[in-house]
Amino acid sequence: MSTPGGDDGSLHELEIEVREELVLTESNGPEQEADLPVTAWLYDPADAERERTILRGLLGAVEDLENDARRQGNTGD
Repeated sequence: MSTPGGDDGSLHELEIEVREELVLTESNGPEQEADLPVTAWLYDPADAERERTILRGLLGAVEDLENDARRQGNTGD
């Protein structure tokens, strides 16, 4: 299905990229860093959690846009 703007494929690609990034951030859990001394951290666990939260929100927004595009595509049939 395509949206009036023709960007349904772009939304799907964005969804895939966000899902991949979310998998990466979740696989590098902050609990592993929290066990190390602060001087050995590669990143702040709080920053990692914020990034995961943002990615989950972005994924939800992309899914909503895809669902809206599908509904709009189905109303004209």
